[in-house]
Amino acid sequence: MSDIIDTNTEITFDDLALAEPIARAVKEKGYTKPSPIQAKAIPVVLQGGDLLASAQTGTGKTAAFTLPVLQQLLDKPRASGNRCKALVLTPTRELAAQILENAEMYSKHTKIRSTVVFGGVKINPQMQKLRSGTEVLVATPGRLLDLHSQNAIKFDELDILVLDEADRMLDMGFIHDIKRVLKILPKQRQNLLFSATFSDEIRELAHGLLDNPAEVSVAKENTTNTQIEHKLHPVDKSAKTRLLSHLTRTENWEQALVFSRTKHGANKLVRLLEKDGIKAAAIHGNKSQNQRTKALADFKDGKITLLIATDIAARGIDIHQLPQVVNFDLPNVPADYVHRIGRTGRAGMTGHAISLVSADEIDQLQDIERLIQKHIDREEVKGFKPQNPLPESRKILPLKNKKPKKPKKPKEQSQANSGNANSRSGGHRKPGSGSKSGKPAQNKSAHSGKPASTSPYGEAKKPQIKVRRSQRQKAAEA
Repeated sequence: MSDIIDTNTEITFDDLALAEPIARAVKEKGYTKPSPIQAKAIPVVLQGGDLLASAQTGTGKTAAFTLPVLQQLLDKPRASGNRCKALVLTPTRELAAQILENAEMYSKHTKIRSTVVFGGVKINPQMQKLRSGTEVLVATPGRLLDLHSQNAIKFDELDILVLDEADRMLDMGFIHDIKRVLKILPKQRQNLLFSATFSDEIRELAHGLLDNPAEVSVAKENTTNTQIEHKLHPVDKSAKTRLLSHLTRTENWEQALVFSRTKHGANKLVRLLEKDGIKAAAIHGNKSQNQRTKALADFKDGKITLLIATDIAARGIDIHQLPQVVNFDLPNVPADYVHRIGRTGRAGMTGHAISLVSADEIDQLQDIERLIQKHIDREEVKGFKPQNPLPESRKILPLKNKKPKKPKKPKEQSQANSGNANSRSGGHRKPGSGSKSGKPAQNKSAHSGKPASTSPYGEAKKPQIKVRRSQRQKAAEA
């Protein structure tokens, strides 16, 4: 991979030389200066190169790929029936809908068409939309594969592939669907991979997918926005709902995004809050798409005060000027704390991350404090002093810098299998399209004579991508 690009350069959108109709749409939104991820990703994408980008929620990463992708499509012929020019894969319906909204907003002065497809709704209307073709297709992996199996979408005209929130797709167990999608895409294409972190699994996925990509990281992994004020209230588990109601009223919250660890807990919390006269709604995987869309719309319109969400369902929620995020339950995965609170403190405004923490959550709290390298200020609320006190946090140990694992080298090939015939002939790689330049394709083991095991990307066997779909992941949506 190429060197990490410096992200400190101060530039404006005018410096990015966006096409007039796209630049006009950006200006109409009131944007004049790109975020760091936009400033560095957009030129790379416009040059046609592959990209590996790390960006947290709230950094403007959606526009970082949407704007240059739209610009490249301006000069291309329109997509034929049942075909697309650019494919954006996302893990959730909410994120897919948000990306579609961005694509339509920035392309409103052009003739570029954008379409979104995801599960949880009837497939026939989506098939109808695809009949005339679309330049930009935003999709969740499962529904995309369903549509392809019914010949509703073909990829022989595809030029650009975007994997957004790739880390979350791995966490949710989509790796097998992703591999199936990659196998049906054309060899010649531009690949863009966006992830909140550069974990070993992400680097392994990138190694098989991207061709000498530029690498952009706009912030240290798992760091939190300095504009966010962290606070926790020690409280007994049984008193959490009463404390949430109390804070909503006494702090005069107009809006707050509240995180529950489980779907059942989210539903129960909504019922109790509504009994207490507080308008609330839940958004999670068991809700229909119409219910989720309505809850989110009502929240944005100010019709409800508290939106209760699980971690997975909240991916893709994009609300500007959200004043506070509340952790009703601490997440089991420390990095999810960073993802959660990244939805507040945007656009230079101060945000508030409030956690209601009971004694049995001390382990999760200490893991989070070690990840963000600071103790969270504790503040007892009068009338809610816990009978089971929250233990003091341990001293914070420094994080160890993990070096990315190097892919295993393929076994030595026999001279017959290492000739030029097996070398890469140029263009972007596709699963099954051979090895990287200068490396022989692995067909048979020189010692055993048996076919050597290969990865889904058509290269010599690499370390397996471990899908972090453990009990805590299953519990996240239980």
